[in-house]
Amino acid sequence: MSTRKRFALDLSPLRRRDFRLLYSAMTVTSIGSFITFVTIPYQVTKITGDPLLVGLIGICELVPLLFMAFVGGALADYVDRRVLVFGGEVAQLSLTVLLLLNALLGEPHLWLLYLIAALAAAVDGLQRPALEGLTPRLVDPDKIPAASALTSLRHQFASIGAPAIAGLLIAAFGTGRGLAWVYAIDVATFGVSLALLAMMKAVPPPELADRPSLRSVATGLRYAVRRPELLGTYLVDINAMAFGMPQALYPFFADRLGGPAVLGLLYAAPSVGSMLATLTSGWTLRIHRHGLAVVIAAGLWGVGIVLFGISNALWLAIVGLLVAGAADMISGVFRSTIWNQTIPDHLRGRLAGIEMLSYSIGPLLGGVRSGGMAKIVGVGGSVVWGGALCIAGTVALAAALPKFVKYDGRDGLARKEAEEAERAALVASSAG
Repeated sequence: MSTRKRFALDLSPLRRRDFRLLYSAMTVTSIGSFITFVTIPYQVTKITGDPLLVGLIGICELVPLLFMAFVGGALADYVDRRVLVFGGEVAQLSLTVLLLLNALLGEPHLWLLYLIAALAAAVDGLQRPALEGLTPRLVDPDKIPAASALTSLRHQFASIGAPAIAGLLIAAFGTGRGLAWVYAIDVATFGVSLALLAMMKAVPPPELADRPSLRSVATGLRYAVRRPELLGTYLVDINAMAFGMPQALYPFFADRLGGPAVLGLLYAAPSVGSMLATLTSGWTLRIHRHGLAVVIAAGLWGVGIVLFGISNALWLAIVGLLVAGAADMISGVFRSTIWNQTIPDHLRGRLAGIEMLSYSIGPLLGGVRSGGMAKIVGVGGSVVWGGALCIAGTVALAAALPKFVKYDGRDGLARKEAEEAERAALVASSAG
């Protein structure tokens, strides 16, 4: 195999029709959603001029997300996952139409922006587990690492390009009623995604699916805790984000490194690093020690954050964030591979809800930690100490979870096949 093919991004999952339709739909809708993600805080800023009230949007989103992720996970194991994703798109479309109508008012309602942000987060909690659970149903098990890399690329493309598009649209259409045109772009993207999702085949739930209930949610939680490789993915990522997420301090670094013009570079740099890693991710298909790969990637994230924290020059800050972004992408690919290759289909939705919480809670804690520590040791000290604590915590977790470090993806696949064979025997005996 040539060096080029060894490292090139594997596009083979896109040969599967339904995965290609899902991927295209989510690419289009992600661009629109990121545009709205940027526009809502901008609109709140223009209405209030108060950074605390802008920050309140995050609290409005977190509370319903914490609850609905469990509900969405339980539903994803009981109904057609494609229907859940489609319904989520319809709900998000309706909320975006409300944003559009609110923007057309002479004085938009502030309370409605908070309410829509909370409802959108609730819908995301319902939809995301079904979306995560579709991948192992649409691609072959050995292609899941490639599918995870493609999913990461989709997110990176949207996170880099859409905010820039949002800025241009806001500048072009102005504030006030002009923001309705910005929301109209998001409405249009939902139309495209719904058309593509409607072309997919049904994805029926597993036979003898567990009815959504507190007991079924508890079953998923017990399964996650009993599996050291799953528990390791959650804890290592939460540790990395809680200690090493410096995003809340970017404006202060921008002031030190060149002013407002630098701020956009700092926000974009991790996503650029992540995209570079994605485009050269072909090698991940030949790695089977997935737990060890997650540990190493989390440690490299900490190294990148330390480099960023000690930077007195813009180029070093960018290098540190590029390293961190690339490491985060690699960690994400292997964590997603562990989840999608080893969790039995009848539990996939509930575990996806737990995964959603694991990668949502960490960044929020990171913002609180970095801001609070900055008052004690300064902005640079907060970032450096956070990166160092990330590395130390990763080492400690690796020592505490040796089965996670030793985990081999081939063993995980064999376990999943055995569990699903046992489930199939149960279905057969029940039918008989």
